Amino acid sequence: MLFFFASLIILAIFSTKISSRFGVPVLLAFIGIGLVVGSDVLNLFYFDDAILTKKIADILLIFILFVGGFQTKRSALRAVAGPSLTLATLGVFITAGVLGFLIHFIAGFPLAESLMVASIISSTDAAAVMSITSRNPIQERVAATLNVESAANDPMAILLTIAFVELVSGTKSSGGTPRILLDLVWQFGGGILVGFVLSAAGRFLFDRLDSENRGYYYVLAIGIVLFIYGLADLVGTNGIIAVFFMGYWLGNSEFVGKRGVSNFLEGLSASGNIALFLMLGLLAFPRNFAFVWKEGLVISALLIFVVRPVAVAICTLPFKYSMKERLFVTWGGIKGAVPIVLATYPAAYGLDPDGTFFNIIFFAVLLSCLVQGTTMVPLAKLLGLTVSTKPHSPHSVELHSTPKSDIDLFEIRAERGGFADGRRIQDLELPPDTLISSIVRDARIIPPKGNTRIAADDLLFVLAPSARIDDISLRLNKPGTDPQLIENPGGAGCRQTRYHPEERI
Repeated sequence: MLFFFASLIILAIFSTKISSRFGVPVLLAFIGIGLVVGSDVLNLFYFDDAILTKKIADILLIFILFVGGFQTKRSALRAVAGPSLTLATLGVFITAGVLGFLIHFIAGFPLAESLMVASIISSTDAAAVMSITSRNPIQERVAATLNVESAANDPMAILLTIAFVELVSGTKSSGGTPRILLDLVWQFGGGILVGFVLSAAGRFLFDRLDSENRGYYYVLAIGIVLFIYGLADLVGTNGIIAVFFMGYWLGNSEFVGKRGVSNFLEGLSASGNIALFLMLGLLAFPRNFAFVWKEGLVISALLIFVVRPVAVAICTLPFKYSMKERLFVTWGGIKGAVPIVLATYPAAYGLDPDGTFFNIIFFAVLLSCLVQGTTMVPLAKLLGLTVSTKPHSPHSVELHSTPKSDIDLFEIRAERGGFADGRRIQDLELPPDTLISSIVRDARIIPPKGNTRIAADDLLFVLAPSARIDDISLRLNKPGTDPQLIENPGGAGCRQTRYHPEERI
């Protein structure tokens, strides 16, 4: 068993190279591996425990969504909070309602069952969306809109799913509609509140750990993330919202060991993505798709080309989005792990004994990943919603300090045509408390000296006060003049190339 799972993990890791080359979402590659090695193709492993899948998926999603919040910049969230949260609430409600009625009239399902299926698949998936937006140079505003929406729309989808599952099964929650509405408010508001309070407690714990063993900081990070999810569950609020926003506040603040904790959790999130989609692939039985492919195709087509455009158009109407941005946000409503996990709910209530609903939703999710996931990046390029990519460095340098310090190690890339481009380090006149510790050029590490000349696209590892690093970066990369003119002060043009020392930092 251990050998089998280890082989799957290694295969999944190297499948990312193939998926990147051909533009296939990595999540689709992972699901594909699970389908192939499962009982219907190679028959290497039999797995059909939907309840266990749900329990494991819930834990894996905790870390995936925490990292999503941790990597979300404060400026990006502020810019998209309104439209994202509107899409996460009203958008899910519109999607479930419109799609439910369309399924009822087109596919002929009973109305209650149609609304149940529509609710299950109404939310976009954070793991699917973030795996694409984090790996590709998509414009920050639309990427952040999709990231925050996908992380925040699970509570509404879960509440709607439970409500219609209870309706179909004949059970009834106490409290009725007012109770459901109050529960929804507490799910969101309470989750954000718990995330804020626990983020402050998390910073306090990191700053007080004072350990030379970096591993303890990583273990502490795992404990804090699981603790906040458990606490949110105890007080009856949404753990996913709490985890996402705690990650957001921690990621936008300073604490001891932050750089190492960030790298560790990113690796943990990647592991969670692989395990989650492999497991979902194993759970599915492709032979069953032959009986539900028509329904799955209809639902997927309605979602992509009718329902999602309507929901996005209504929810973004009060906000200043261009038609290109609205089109991309519409196309970015990818389905993934969460709808598949929610598809196990009817079975838990005895409503899906033959797995019909689960297979329909799984097939629709696969189509969404295949159609939308493989075309998101090309569409972003076509619409002009991509940003320039920076050369990737194969090296990383980290400063680990047990006490809290305002000095840290930062990466600054020398822009072509910027002030630092072509100049020697000794001519940069950096502040006394700033040091270039190393330079990465063409995948090689260069030890810096005073006469070392900076080249365009060099990655500079700069040791400097955190409060001044943005200013240093801007000044190093502001439009410069020919450095050869500075080295020949008596030559022509010298009066235009002499700067005040403060301007040359």
